[in-house]
Amino acid sequence: MFKGAIVAIVTPFKNGRVDEEKLRELIEFQIENGTDGIVPCGTTGESPTLSHEEHDRVIEITVDAVKKRVPVIAGTGSNSTAEALRLTEHAREVGADGALMVCPYYNRPTQEGLYQHYKTVAEKVKIPIIVYNIPGRTGVNLLPETMARLAKVPGIVGTKEASGSLKQMHEVIQLCGPDFAVLSGDDFFTYPLLCLGGHGIISVISNIAPKDMAALVDAFAAGDLQKAKNLHYRMAPLVDSLFIETNPTPVKAALAMMGKIEYEVRLPLTKMSEANYEKLRKIMINYGLLR
Repeated sequence: MFKGAIVAIVTPFKNGRVDEEKLRELIEFQIENGTDGIVPCGTTGESPTLSHEEHDRVIEITVDAVKKRVPVIAGTGSNSTAEALRLTEHAREVGADGALMVCPYYNRPTQEGLYQHYKTVAEKVKIPIIVYNIPGRTGVNLLPETMARLAKVPGIVGTKEASGSLKQMHEVIQLCGPDFAVLSGDDFFTYPLLCLGGHGIISVISNIAPKDMAALVDAFAAGDLQKAKNLHYRMAPLVDSLFIETNPTPVKAALAMMGKIEYEVRLPLTKMSEANYEKLRKIMINYGLLR
């Protein structure tokens, strides 16, 4: 089962191209600080603006750099089932441990369409699949009843639940059972989801504070609920600051402030406003990430 604090890693750019050296360095930073898994080419990895060649290459680099020390769960979703098949098969071929597949976006399939989309990929590509439900970006909410159907499909092992509804997360956990990995897609919901019986987080804040998010999940697993709760409250202002503009712009700005990457995002994303950049910088200073 995929569990723990798993980072949705950024894709660093330099002069408009993927910065392969910095990506490898970011992966080492994550593993050294206790991250339980790496997700390349997710939302935070700017997958919508990566070319097919870049997408494949980022996954290949990640698998090579990780060297099986932690699981690599490659982002392979698409609003075209045929394209999702190609991406997922590539991830399997290069040695990824799992695939994270976002719900088909823009074309807004029915619940039956969503079921058939995931079932088709799971039947044709033998790799563990995590269903990524994020209706705020896709325009469609994969309902708990549909998730329960998918949980019975061999190869579909969990979900990244980013509906923003604790009630929905609760229903998914109830309907899918304890062996189906339910991971938060929102850093703020990590502690509450663990309390409901969830299994971890696919995290944005882990890009800049991997040790703390890993410590929260580890403390909860060890039964130290007070420590886990304290870390939740400590991280909350920093989590908020990473979403004052569209993800991943703030987290890339934060990583650049820390000297880990160049501050580059691809259009249609743009750099943060000066006011929000300064807010983020001050919160990072207060947190201890900057001097």
